[in-house]
Amino acid sequence: MWNDRYAGKDYLFGTEPAAFLPRAAGWLTPGQTALSIADGEGRNSVWLAGQGLRVAAFEPSPNAVEKARRLAAARGVAVDFHLADLDGWDWSRVFDVVAGIFIQFVGPEERARLFTRIDRALVPGGLLLLHGYAPRQVGYGTGGPPAEENMYTLELLRDAFPGYEALSAGDYDAEVEEGSAHRGRSALIDFVARKRE
Repeated sequence: MWNDRYAGKDYLFGTEPAAFLPRAAGWLTPGQTALSIADGEGRNSVWLAGQGLRVAAFEPSPNAVEKARRLAAARGVAVDFHLADLDGWDWSRVFDVVAGIFIQFVGPEERARLFTRIDRALVPGGLLLLHGYAPRQVGYGTGGPPAEENMYTLELLRDAFPGYEALSAGDYDAEVEEGSAHRGRSALIDFVARKRE
């Protein structure tokens, strides 16, 4: 399904990063290693690389990865792109920063497994960047899956990452204009947290 959605010429979610990432820029340091999960067409990994981070990204859609490579070349940055799904990624690799932006295609059971993998992929002191939808987003219908159980609450994220210090956590509504797929009033969750040493 996703490969078909990414087949068009236009970038489905645009070429600029999710607005959440620039707000987290103050916690990033050039030279850090970063992983972007289910990276889509590269808008988030390319932005991270533009901040001087050494970025790896994985995405299961060949069409999306091809477009991500084009975006990185156009912006003059290097990203280590991989064609892989959640089970195909090498979770033994560790990073200073792990970013999961709108990765709510997984239900609660798979999400718990994914969050365990994310924790293992972060070095002690590493930075977690999670951004997604709150449950009320389903009623807005402006993006994301039509499944409340896939959405985040701050309580859910704090419980899922108990060994982390929350640096910034927000649950809010905002007008989103990210390509043709994310448009309109949206219920958003931001979670920036540091893994304790």
